[in-house]
This record gives sequence, C-alpha cells and structure tokens, in this order.
Amino acid sequence: MLIVEREDHFKAADLRARFPDLTIHDARSVGEALPHAGDCEVLIALAHEVSDELLAAMPRLRYIAALSTGVDHLWTLKNLRADVRITNGRGIHGPQMAEMAFLYMIGLSRHYRLMEANQRNHVWKRWAQPVLVGKTAIIVGVGAISEAVALRCKAFEMSVVGVSNARTQSPGFDQIVPRARLLEAAAMADFLIVLAPLDETTRHMINAPVFAAMKPSAFVINLARGDVIDEAAMIGALQGGAIAGAGLDVFSVEPLAQDNPLWDMPNVMMSPRVGGMSDIYADQALPVVAHNVAAFLEGRVTEMRNIVR
Repeated sequence: MLIVEREDHFKAADLRARFPDLTIHDARSVGEALPHAGDCEVLIALAHEVSDELLAAMPRLRYIAALSTGVDHLWTLKNLRADVRITNGRGIHGPQMAEMAFLYMIGLSRHYRLMEANQRNHVWKRWAQPVLVGKTAIIVGVGAISEAVALRCKAFEMSVVGVSNARTQSPGFDQIVPRARLLEAAAMADFLIVLAPLDETTRHMINAPVFAAMKPSAFVINLARGDVIDEAAMIGALQGGAIAGAGLDVFSVEPLAQDNPLWDMPNVMMSPRVGGMSDIYADQALPVVAHNVAAFLEGRVTEMRNIVR
C-alpha cells in the first residue's frame, strides 16, 4: 500500500496500527513515492495528487482511495486503468466546508474587509450590521456537504433552496428545484452557494445569465470547482455591480494568476482552496479508509463505502 500526502491529510501510522501485517509506504510527493510504487496494489491520496507518472509506475494497482470528495482530476489521466476500483472521501468534509461558507456569508455581508482596513488605518467607523436571519441561501448541488451547510443555515433561521436534478428533498432544505429552474432560484438568492461537482454538464453552469438574474445585493460563494463558474462572467458582474461580492475558495487556474483582477477587488474574499481542509482531517478520513481497506483486502468490495466505480 502507498500513501501519498503532502499536508498531513492522512497518517500512515493510523493504518499501520489497524493493519500490522500490511506493508505500507508513505511519501510526501510523487517523487518520494515512485521508488515504492511498483509493488503496491492500493493508493491512498487526494485525487489531485495522483499523476500519470505515478500511475505508470504502479502496474499492480487495483484500488485508489481518494481522500477528497471530487475525483474529476482522475478522469483526465491517460494511465488510469479501467479495472482500478475508486472510492472517495464523501461525507467527511461537511463541518469544515460549512464553516467556510459561513465565514464568507458573514464576512461579505458585514464588509469585514473594510473593518480590517479601518483597523489597520486606525479608523473608527460604524454601520448597521446585516444579519443572516431571514436571508435566503440557494445551494447549487445537493449532497453531503450541502446538507451540512443547509442544516447550519436553518440554525441561523435562513431559508434554504437547493438546485439539483438528483434529489427532490433533503435534510435542511425548504425545497429543491431542478437545474432547469436555476435562474428562478438565483433571483431569490441572498447567497448563491456553489457546491456542484465539475463535469461537462456543470462546467460554467454559473454564467452571465445567472449573474444577471441575481439581486445586486446578492453574493456568490464557490466552494466546488473553479470551472463550475464562468470566471470571466463573474468578474464582469462584480465590476459592473450586478452582484455585491464573491467568496471564492476555488478558481479556474490554481494558483490564481498574479494579474487576475480578483486579487484586488474590495468586494471579494478569497482563500487558497482550503475549504475541505481541517485540523482533524486524518481523524475524519480514517474510519472510511480503514473500512474500505479491510473490505477490499477481504474481497467484500460491494461493501466498500463511497464507491465511485
């Protein structure tokens, strides 16, 4: 087994304690992993850390346990064999992603960037503070993370509407509408929270018509993938006042180019794709990974959790 993790998302010691008879290698990079790759049948890593170079070095690979929920990067790899089983980290990211959504909702609506600037400049300026009570969150994409966000929104006495073709009801949602009604839903939004996975049906789903449908006082928050939003259209909407601001954890190109105007927009809050990270990530991931490794080793593959294929 090979574990590739750069930022302590998972600790090899956790699995060694559970499976003392397994040979487990851990590496901080693909380069460190390559000398051990040839004999390994299981790969544990964030999906975007898996490369064609690593896959080419793993002829015995049978199973990838992706620590991330999104695995769209894997479908771009030419060396991913069709017989390799894949699971993801669905269900473990709800707390941190929901808290990031609230960081953005509260920070944007209360103009926290201006507060910070005033503090640096020793400016004492007060204004009425907007509250979340009675506001409407439109959540595009309804899954485990969206449910975590929705339930917390209800605790703040917000209205919550989901946009999804896969579900008609879910905990925490007042209603769920199909994607065909996206523009109608966007017009209701005080916060349009994007949590849809990236595929060819969702690429640039949040585009110029969506921004045009939104209220000038509304904010867009993207915690999904950069390309679910048409970034050029969003920049235009922000510059033209079609929407009030944006909270962005993901971008079309990462790291964000130094000349991207989003860096300098006062109505934009940004973070470097940290929404899914937490200081307890290894503890969150271990139960799912340990269960799946045991099921895989014992041939109980149909009992594995979060099977992608």
